[in-house]
Amino acid sequence: MTDTTEPEPETKTPALAPSTATSTSTSTVPHRRAGLRGLRALGDGPLFPAAVILLVALVAAALFAPLVAPYAPESVDLSASLLGTTGDHWLGTDQSGRDVLSRLVYGARTGLLGPLLVVMLSTLLGTLLGVVAAWRGGWADAILSRSMDLVFAIPGLLVAIMFVAVLGPGTTAPVIAIAIAYTPYVGRLVRGIAQQEKARPYIEAYRVQGWAGWTICVRHLLPNIAPIVLAQSAINFGYALMDLAALSFLGFGVQPPAADWGAMINEGQSALQQGAMLPALAPSACIVLAVVAFGVVGEGIADPVAKRER
Repeated sequence: MTDTTEPEPETKTPALAPSTATSTSTSTVPHRRAGLRGLRALGDGPLFPAAVILLVALVAAALFAPLVAPYAPESVDLSASLLGTTGDHWLGTDQSGRDVLSRLVYGARTGLLGPLLVVMLSTLLGTLLGVVAAWRGGWADAILSRSMDLVFAIPGLLVAIMFVAVLGPGTTAPVIAIAIAYTPYVGRLVRGIAQQEKARPYIEAYRVQGWAGWTICVRHLLPNIAPIVLAQSAINFGYALMDLAALSFLGFGVQPPAADWGAMINEGQSALQQGAMLPALAPSACIVLAVVAFGVVGEGIADPVAKRER
């Protein structure tokens, strides 16, 4: 009699990925992301290094402005009002005879310092709120998420104008207001990626080994999401630069006669009517180039992370 019993299907053992096959014998912790160590090859093509070089040049100009600028930024010479490009004034002068190039160089200080403070404050606060919301979950996640949604719904420039009305024009009020307005952008991003990271096996492995939650977050979760946060911070830097320049242009930010790119555009408007374009065009070009450069750098940081996720 013929045996008709079907043979049992062969059970195949899943092949371990190369990154985990060698580690399982020596460690009980599953594979984790490369984190900041994975950012060894940034940006494809010439745009990324060009953007980095431009930003380095802007930072160097801001740091060494007294050595780079040919004149003092507030040096007035009415006899040299609205000069064109000359050997003494490469970018001409404004209505008060002040050297446009010198004011651009000194304007890089306020143009970069304000956004730097905005990004630092919003990134620290947003990362803290996002990680707490993702890690704690439940009512903590609900309260923090709804709070960030509420702040997200209010335009940042409107918040800045409200702060200026209370604290007065200058740098402090716009920086605080824009930082508060940018916090939900960072917080919502961090919450999403932290929730994904929390579900990874290595997090559960650390929990089983008895690690405290804050230790896992600080030593492992945060370093692994750092590249994405860094990329978003670079992009936010460009937007903050543009917002603060807009506030200075409207008269709510840095006040004349201090050198600031946004204030220089406002002052150069009247020069346009007299045929002098550089007092307004030069700071506008600096803002555009800086914003684009920060965007390119942010995308260059984010691309390697996205490729590894795919």
